[in-house]
Amino acid sequence: MTLKLTTVALSISGLVFSTSQAFAEQITFVSQGGAYQEAQTQAILDPVAEMLGITINQDSSPDAWPVIKTQTATGKPIWDVVDTPTKDCIRGGEQGMIERLDFSKIPNAEKMPAEYKSPYSVAYEFYSSVLAYNKDKFGSNPPKSWADFWDVKKFPGTRALRNHPLATLEAALLADGVPTDKLYPLDVDRAFKKLEEIKPHITVWWTSGAQSAQLLADEEVDMEMAWNGRVSAIAKEGAPVEFTYNQGFLQFTSLCILKGAPNLDTAVKFINAALTPEIQANFPAYIDYGPANPEAYKTGKISPERAAQMPSSPENAAKQVLVSSEWWSSPAGEEAQKRWASFVQQ
Repeated sequence: MTLKLTTVALSISGLVFSTSQAFAEQITFVSQGGAYQEAQTQAILDPVAEMLGITINQDSSPDAWPVIKTQTATGKPIWDVVDTPTKDCIRGGEQGMIERLDFSKIPNAEKMPAEYKSPYSVAYEFYSSVLAYNKDKFGSNPPKSWADFWDVKKFPGTRALRNHPLATLEAALLADGVPTDKLYPLDVDRAFKKLEEIKPHITVWWTSGAQSAQLLADEEVDMEMAWNGRVSAIAKEGAPVEFTYNQGFLQFTSLCILKGAPNLDTAVKFINAALTPEIQANFPAYIDYGPANPEAYKTGKISPERAAQMPSSPENAAKQVLVSSEWWSSPAGEEAQKRWASFVQQ
């Protein structure tokens, strides 16, 4: 039986909720919307709904954190499962807004690497912050590392960085010679000192993935930090851009469950099903983000050619730094974000 997912129907206080035909079991699943949520609907949500015989109602929120706080404050949240940055799950758990996960009930997650999990969350999909560049500009000698990005004499050209400290501080430290296995805890003072060097050469501090892609597509910048999926998309449209996974920053969104979720048991079953290797292996067919469950690469559903393009494939993951959600969720990480605001405004 194929279950049709029905999106968005009712707007209350600025929040959009979906409705669907009533079934015995259901959950409300929340993600970031757009092409990403459309892709995961086809790759993950529809197959899981059919596998479990449940209804999956959907909502979307580019920034779920304020809504998580509002809903859990009532003690009767509407959302069940949220696909969100891992730090939201961790700090939400520590503040009593996110359920602690019992991994004995989520065997697919239990088998995943420890660094992909926290007591309140489990990785769902991977993307990377990578060094992207205009291949016409640099020809056979493109920048290959963050030290190259910082080397404005050897690699002259316009540059852009994300207006956010996560991954940007890490890039500065790698450019300054910190070994990848010694990055955390981040030396924040050293990172900002290195950023002061490159700051005069940054044309744009971008604030959205769409903006970063447009900068490259319009050839407004010659190199920048960008998300791999955004770069791949404009390359497919003919833009003269490439990127390297070398010294990329491997990041993942996570699944977590709101404290007091109305469909807790079904939410737990959903998370386990969504992490099934065969279902996770659907991701690359719909979007340039990688499955979180490493076993997906062993199913035979992802060709070697497609795996080579995925940020989380074993070969590409080995070239990158796994961003520490734990550090960014810590008081030190929160302080670094506050310091960033002052840095960009100066």
